[in-house]
Amino acid sequence: MKYFSCNKCTICYSTHVIPFRVPLRAGISLFEQIVYASKKAIVSGQLRPGDPYPSVRALSKELKINPNTAHKIVAHLVAEGMLEARPGIGTVVAVLPESSRKERTQLLGHEIEELVVEAKRLGIELDEMHSAFSAHWERLSPDDPNRAEQPAAKPAAMLETKPKDGGSKER
Repeated sequence: MKYFSCNKCTICYSTHVIPFRVPLRAGISLFEQIVYASKKAIVSGQLRPGDPYPSVRALSKELKINPNTAHKIVAHLVAEGMLEARPGIGTVVAVLPESSRKERTQLLGHEIEELVVEAKRLGIELDEMHSAFSAHWERLSPDDPNRAEQPAAKPAAMLETKPKDGGSKER
């Protein structure tokens, strides 16, 4: 019996060395995608404070990326306070500092604006966005015991990819 093995793509790898998945998307740099996957694993509780983070060598080997890119990823996450380097131990997930509600909200100002612009372009109403946002929030909440078993349902508006006017608006 012959087993299928894919040695060319990163997404096929699911190892104990890399504790999160990196679904590759065209048009976005590997650096950005791996940083995002790491942050998602941390905020969702998949990686907890004190958990070991893969070394530069492990990231490079398992994700088949340049060691310089892997180093840049780790250095970026350390600079953002998501990871901390401990001598003799390695890089571990940091305890995230407490900040004011206003400071945390300001950090996402640009991303929120992009999301609103795209939603309006697609003709998605505010209540539909709220439902979609809530579904994603619940799916990524570490306190939800069912989050691994049940994928979040997407509201009908999120499945629609063209404006409500049938696509006549110029993009």
